[in-house]
Amino acid sequence: MLNFKDENYLKIIFLFSVIALISAYFIEHILGHQPCNLCLIERIPYGIGIILILIIFMFKKDEKFLILLLILTFTFSFIISFYHFGIEQGFFQESSVCAAKGFTENMSKDDLLEKLNQKIISCKDVTFRIFGLSLTSINIVISLIFIINLIKIFTKYEKNK
Repeated sequence: MLNFKDENYLKIIFLFSVIALISAYFIEHILGHQPCNLCLIERIPYGIGIILILIIFMFKKDEKFLILLLILTFTFSFIISFYHFGIEQGFFQESSVCAAKGFTENMSKDDLLEKLNQKIISCKDVTFRIFGLSLTSINIVISLIFIINLIKIFTKYEKNK
């Protein structure tokens, strides 16, 4: 069973996840900054985190397992963000994930030409910054903070065995 402090950590993670997704869509659709493929992938853990935290609060079952899933989810977020940051800084080469956007085998010639005429956002190009930091670098810090707090919650379950 979660104590009051642990519940508050989860509520903060939930709130930050909601704000992160709303901000990402605001930056994309209202401010007009197009995300690269890795930016889109970096949103997935926040959505999964929201769902898992809602399950924890709604059902009050399997909390230990769900906390472990949250740790894994935000570890994935950290790894993807770290990789993306490495591409932004020139430490890593862009992978095919960065270039492929909606290409399928069933495309007609017209669809293919239309896709080729669209501007593909490179994973190494930072189109939006907050206080001089890319959203990817901010995501690294947030993911790390989430992981640390979730591990603290998880270890309490291990101690209370």
